[in-house]
Amino acid sequence: MDTRELTVRTGSARGVADLTAACAAFLSDIDADDGLLSLFVPHATAGLVVVEIGAGSDDDLMDALDRLLPREDRLYRHRHGSVGHGADHVVPLLAAPSLTVPVLGGRLALGTWQSICLLDPNADNAERTVRLSFIGG
Repeated sequence: MDTRELTVRTGSARGVADLTAACAAFLSDIDADDGLLSLFVPHATAGLVVVEIGAGSDDDLMDALDRLLPREDRLYRHRHGSVGHGADHVVPLLAAPSLTVPVLGGRLALGTWQSICLLDPNADNAERTVRLSFIGG
């Protein structure tokens, strides 16, 4: 199994970070063929998604997340950190901390408009870690 750890600098912005190019580069660097790419984010307030980005989709995703998980502290028992931090801890209910993507001929088997993204609603953390693991078939 080949592995790599990515550092994703999210700064103080909430949103999505596209990991697709970094995943493709990892597969190229290890000369991957067919198999599975596993991603894992070891953070309690972030998740991984396969989603279309650009053309407003990123903002739509964050708006939908805020409608599903309102950022009002009075709604959550977990209230330390910035406003909405309690909601951030519920994100794994909707965006899991792990994701598996098929790899065919060394390429991610994604659909035309799909991207692999880190979903990070928590502006308190300026940097995230994502672990990539490739298991060849």
